[in-house]
Amino acid sequence: MFRRVRRSLRDASQVDKHLVRRSAELPETTVDRAMKSLTKSANHGVLWFSVAGVLALRKGKTRRAALRGVVAIGFASASANLVGKRLFPRRRPAAELLPTYRRLTKRPTSSSFPSGHSASAVAFTTALAMESPVLGAAVLPLAAAVAYSRVHTGVHWPTDVAAGAAIGVAAGMATRRWWPMGADEPASAYPHSALPAIENGEGVLALVNPGSGVDGQDPTEQIHAHWPKATVIYPDGDLIEQLHKAIDEAEVPPKALAVAGGDGTVAAVSAVAAERHLPLVLVPAGTLNHFARDVGIDGIQSVADALSAGDGVRVDLSHVDVDDHEPRWFLNTASLGGYPDMVRLREKLTRRWGKWPAGALALVRVLSKSMPLRLTINGNPQLVWMVFVGNGSYRPKGFAPTTRPELDKGLMDVRYIRADVPFSRLRFVLGAVLGALHRSRTYCHREVQDLDVIVHGKPIRIATDGEVGPLGTRFRFSAQPAALSVYR
Repeated sequence: MFRRVRRSLRDASQVDKHLVRRSAELPETTVDRAMKSLTKSANHGVLWFSVAGVLALRKGKTRRAALRGVVAIGFASASANLVGKRLFPRRRPAAELLPTYRRLTKRPTSSSFPSGHSASAVAFTTALAMESPVLGAAVLPLAAAVAYSRVHTGVHWPTDVAAGAAIGVAAGMATRRWWPMGADEPASAYPHSALPAIENGEGVLALVNPGSGVDGQDPTEQIHAHWPKATVIYPDGDLIEQLHKAIDEAEVPPKALAVAGGDGTVAAVSAVAAERHLPLVLVPAGTLNHFARDVGIDGIQSVADALSAGDGVRVDLSHVDVDDHEPRWFLNTASLGGYPDMVRLREKLTRRWGKWPAGALALVRVLSKSMPLRLTINGNPQLVWMVFVGNGSYRPKGFAPTTRPELDKGLMDVRYIRADVPFSRLRFVLGAVLGALHRSRTYCHREVQDLDVIVHGKPIRIATDGEVGPLGTRFRFSAQPAALSVYR
């Protein structure tokens, strides 16, 4: 067996040398200079990060593809450069094999096997193709050129490039373990009862939160363009009280409530819509638009078509009673533990660092200082780090739930991290990094209709749809099937 392996390696080495010599025999052209410039541009992934930056300027599938590509590069680079090169040391092709005009001025000194440039190029392309085959096909020639440039400039053997490409494909596909592919179809929902068909927005009361999106664009102009007869109001204090007052004082009772804003604003308007038995007109205008994405709303034009035709669905909502406070409805998620603290700290840091960096900094600080919570969850004593409650069933069943295939199950998705297991925080981090948290003893998951959480100790805060709520010692969660009608 070992003789066969050695023979195969010798044969591969001979093929490598033959291919490099054939490449060296190619006549000098302007391609040589282009290949040298191209291979340098891909150092440290700069080329791919630049492409990702351009793609990220466009929202939706393009931005999602760019982010997945960056994640894939991280996996591929670590696998090839930190693991592969150390496990399989190999000398690079001798400089004398190529003419002087083809050689790089500064040749790399690390192991030749595998090619990190090829791994990153193919990982980025694979990730793009997973989200958008068109983008993947567009970038593929560039990735292939980068991979070949490593042989053309004499710093890698062809088998190094082939191995790097294989690592790149694996890294791109591996992102699905932590970041599942988003479903293109909207989540399942209940068939709608007859919703009123509304022309020009007559009878629509719209609450608009200006500048709630990433680009800070005010959606008022779009709403007036599609629904010129709609009544538009802006946030002023308590949104729920403001909406109830606006409905009560309207000369003609509204036929529907519209909302354009982030998830917190949408949650407030949805709560009033459910209580008043009014259908919801949802205009995606927030940063992430979780609920709009799950319902299947991708823009104001599709909403306008549904409104004029009276098309829609009914979906579940959930609410939580906090001690003696008014019930808080939530469309997406609620949580106890470190997350509400992270939200408050993130808001303080956002002006200086921006939302995403502020979120990362806040998470690191909170996790390093968090204390376990002593709770009773549905009658069972528990010591936990945090509790997550989702409206509906989320996927995947791990640390980062991202999609909801069903909004008509009448259940809440409950997850919590146990703190009574030895080295629970370390095991939690390792499980999350390895994508195996759902198999860890620290991770608990269930789907329930009702959830009763009693806090033993000081009152804690709850966060619903990213908004920090009141302090409390008892939190009673309940799923409300088919509570909200939505035009789509």
